[in-house]
Amino acid sequence: MFQHPSQELIHMLSLWGYPTMLLLMIVEGPIVTIIAAFLATLGYFNVFAVFGLSVAGDVIGDVILYYIGYFGGNRILAKAERFLKISAATVEKLKNKFHKNSGKIVFLVKSTTGLSYITFITAGTLKMRFSKFVFYSILGGLVWSSFLVIAGYFFGYAADRISEYIKSAGAIILAAAAVFFIGIMLYRKSQAKKILK
Repeated sequence: MFQHPSQELIHMLSLWGYPTMLLLMIVEGPIVTIIAAFLATLGYFNVFAVFGLSVAGDVIGDVILYYIGYFGGNRILAKAERFLKISAATVEKLKNKFHKNSGKIVFLVKSTTGLSYITFITAGTLKMRFSKFVFYSILGGLVWSSFLVIAGYFFGYAADRISEYIKSAGAIILAAAAVFFIGIMLYRKSQAKKILK
């Protein structure tokens, strides 16, 4: 059975874990959220705090990118294209989509791979109304973070329960998690293609 951490370890993680978790979620939210939710089942974190920080980190990251585009304009957007290896044609498609329904794009891009950073920078460059941007960012963050927290918590719960009966439970859960991550990546890539159609 998975060993629960000592009270001293829980205290230490509670003291330093949450601020660090938030910073990491701003940079790479999905992976950190799933791991933190997994650890929540073992007593390291409060799952509701993980969810709240996941949404907050997601939105903060979006806002930072928005303002990079807002103040940097097309010059920064061009540099972002090269840095992120996004084609100019892709950015033009995003701009056209923004003119049609900017809120929908901000919401949907949360579930994609490779489009999030350039989309939020583009939103700032095009001077999308900030209140509208934040609203759809929060809405998308709530949906996406809910999914990630539930997934991470499920894997943690399953590992804890299965280990009571199967010695190799860790390997089984790790394999299942790997398949799950691959599935998420493939789904996010397909979503990115759909948005650009």
